[in-house]
Amino acid sequence: MEAFLVSMVVVALGEIGDKTQLLALMLAARLRQPVPIILGIVVATLANHTLAGLVGGWIREIVPATYLRWLLALSFLLVALWALKADSIDEDAPVSYSHLGAFVVTVVAFFLAEIGDKTQIATVMLAARFNNLVAVVAGTTLGMLIADVPVVLIGKLTANKIPFKAVRIVAAGLFAVLAVLTLVTN
Repeated sequence: MEAFLVSMVVVALGEIGDKTQLLALMLAARLRQPVPIILGIVVATLANHTLAGLVGGWIREIVPATYLRWLLALSFLLVALWALKADSIDEDAPVSYSHLGAFVVTVVAFFLAEIGDKTQIATVMLAARFNNLVAVVAGTTLGMLIADVPVVLIGKLTANKIPFKAVRIVAAGLFAVLAVLTLVTN
């Protein structure tokens, strides 16, 4: 349960103001089909975070436990610093989907945007930290949905009301706490 809850909270906070959340906002504004967009986010996130979780599990297996703790703590600290940086997306970039539906466009765009993103890196680290792939992927996917579904449903109305800087600071603090906890717990 700890792996699920920590994963959910870390990704939900880490996703606020992230480029994939901005992508969700842009897709919602341009495609105006919330259900296929939300389903596309679910599929893309499950696929991407499952792969990330498998990488995290592989890292946990090949890196000796002594080094893994330090590697994870350093990684959490680096993501904490990264979380302080605001993301942006080019809203004028064309979204071409011609014969492809909103679902397929969202799956492809979201999957690709999530590659190397801080929430994907966080998923790798969480899977390396917790030996429970299903709980980590379920938690990170739910965290992603907690952050992105309201943006898709309400759109630009909520984007202007979210205190992105404060949320980034809280997310950075949470990643820093995870770094410390990784060092002091087994």
